[in-house]
Amino acid sequence: MGRQVLAGVYVAVMVVVVVGVDVLFFRHQFWPRLFVNVGIVLVFLAFYLRFLRRR
Repeated sequence: MGRQVLAGVYVAVMVVVVVGVDVLFFRHQFWPRLFVNVGIVLVFLAFYLRFLRRR
């Protein structure tokens, strides 16, 4: 149960970061917004794979 809660919080934080960056910096620019969103998700994925994945 604790692992599922951690995953939910992790995904929620990622969504908040993506939406926050979209609203603050890239509101009316489609391509830069898409590239930055993909980059943010890749950073979160790398962090997960490096520090949070169960071995």
